[in-house]
Amino acid sequence: MSVRATVLYDAPGPRGRRNNRIYTVLTGVAAVAAVVWVLWTLNVNGQLEADKWSPFLEGLTWRTYLLPGLWGTLKSAFASIILACVLGALLGLGRLSELAWLRWICGVIVEFFRAIPVLLLMIFAYQLFAVYQLVPPRQLAFAAVVFALTMYNGSVIAEILRSGIRSLPKGQTEAARALGLTHRQTMLKILLPQAVAAMLPALIAQMVIALKDSALGYQIGYVEVVRSGIQSASFNQNFLAALTVVAVIMILINWGLTTLASRIERRLRAGRTHRRAGTEGAGSTDQGSDPDGGDAGSNVTAGWQAPGPGKPRDPER
Repeated sequence: MSVRATVLYDAPGPRGRRNNRIYTVLTGVAAVAAVVWVLWTLNVNGQLEADKWSPFLEGLTWRTYLLPGLWGTLKSAFASIILACVLGALLGLGRLSELAWLRWICGVIVEFFRAIPVLLLMIFAYQLFAVYQLVPPRQLAFAAVVFALTMYNGSVIAEILRSGIRSLPKGQTEAARALGLTHRQTMLKILLPQAVAAMLPALIAQMVIALKDSALGYQIGYVEVVRSGIQSASFNQNFLAALTVVAVIMILINWGLTTLASRIERRLRAGRTHRRAGTEGAGSTDQGSDPDGGDAGSNVTAGWQAPGPGKPRDPER
């Protein structure tokens, strides 16, 4: 068997393949041993007993702790995602504006809020809203979490949108200007829909980040699912079980959001493919033929050739 060279590395020979199999078996055995040791240690400490997991089979635990925390997580994440998309669209289009002062202002906002950690934004917003009484006291934590997630993720979405528009062919902008469209019409009707469809995976990934970052509201007293899980663990003394349940809940939410985004992306691609196929079909049928059954295009081409071979005929004669 010949040894082939690949792009990333040279294909291993017989000795190399044997060593790779040995290393794979040793790594698998070490991983299994580590998992067995962890489970044994947890069992010795009583963390795998049924009493540690039984509270999550009772409705009182869910009504008192997990469901209110889950509602807080979903509420803050949904509000911040909607506001971040709106803010990101405005800032992204502002950075592509023809007005220099507007580009400068939007650029400063984007770079400023992208550089600050989300937790610091939450603490700052909480203190700001409390000192100046900008929101009711009962809504302080929620407003701070939404503000921080909106400003950070909105700035990131603005850069995603700007890069998506910049990645489109320049010929589309030039064609739109040749047709008499303004800069605003070109952005809203031609470039923005294509950029959103192309950047949809990155946008959904940012939405997942916003959902997970809502757990940082625990530091300012916001009631969300992680804080509720820790409170439940403190009451029932089952930290491993509580955090495992919280992790499963977050995984299911993120999986559902990713699945929804994938379905939307497939439908958008299918719609574009269908429209493109329809356009190509219409273009092929528009090539008319003469009433006698012959192809009009072929008749025009044939008219330039003289009956004799190799002798061009003057089309004016």
